[in-house]
Amino acid sequence: MQMKPQDILVVLKVMTAGWPGSYDRLGLQLGMSPSMAHAAVSRARQEGLLHPLEYSPIKIALAEFLVHGVRYVFPAELGSPTRGIPTSYAAPPLSEEISYSPDELVPVWPDPDGNMRGTALKPLYPSVPKAAREDLQLYGWLALVDALRVGRARERELAGKIIGSRLNYAALR
Repeated sequence: MQMKPQDILVVLKVMTAGWPGSYDRLGLQLGMSPSMAHAAVSRARQEGLLHPLEYSPIKIALAEFLVHGVRYVFPAELGSPTRGIPTSYAAPPLSEEISYSPDELVPVWPDPDGNMRGTALKPLYPSVPKAAREDLQLYGWLALVDALRVGRARERELAGKIIGSRLNYAALR
């Protein structure tokens, strides 16, 4: 099986909110069909990101993949200026650590309901903006992933440290 970007979305959602009890609920929470949610869980287990018998992430594997692999497997695709939801260093938790000019076009997920103008960054999966609006903890994780995908060295380093700290993985701190 080949890894797909929704696998990361599913693993992060299960990690932040726990198993919702069914693939129907998981799919509904993430804006995908139950069969797509099931396939993502199956792939994540085969990829070593989810425990093979439980619905819990393998934190060491997840941390290593996010910090060292996600930017190569799912490279960032930047677009033109647009309205959207801030991500990467423009969203918490990195926005609390990194300052930027109010005139700067920060990375945003294109979204007509977004509150900021910035440079379009294609999200990992089309439903990411909606899922992030509904789950602020998931939003923070997705912003960290985007910092690793599109950020400069300092932003990637800080995102890696935060991920290492959150997942209790000392090698990344």
